[in-house]
Amino acid sequence: MIGNALLFTILILLGYGFWLLGQLQFIARYQAVLYHAYGTPILIFLAVLFVNLFGAALAIGRRFFLKNTGRKLSHLDKQFNASHADLPVPPSEEDFN
Repeated sequence: MIGNALLFTILILLGYGFWLLGQLQFIARYQAVLYHAYGTPILIFLAVLFVNLFGAALAIGRRFFLKNTGRKLSHLDKQFNASHADLPVPPSEEDFN
């Protein structure tokens, strides 16, 4: 879940960054001056944007992709508590020889 939210956040920020690069070509000559004067506020803004997007992606993922998980797995819990559940034995190396 966290990996999917992280991937989604990175993709959104990369897309936003590439769009901004296209839109702000006219100030490319002043890149060094802008980084020197506004580098710290830009990095703080990007960090806050990253955290907010990550939180939103994680919340949306948890809300929609983990829906009814407890109800779907409740039958397994009932079988384990009834102590008559037969679990399949994983195949060993000897079975393949």
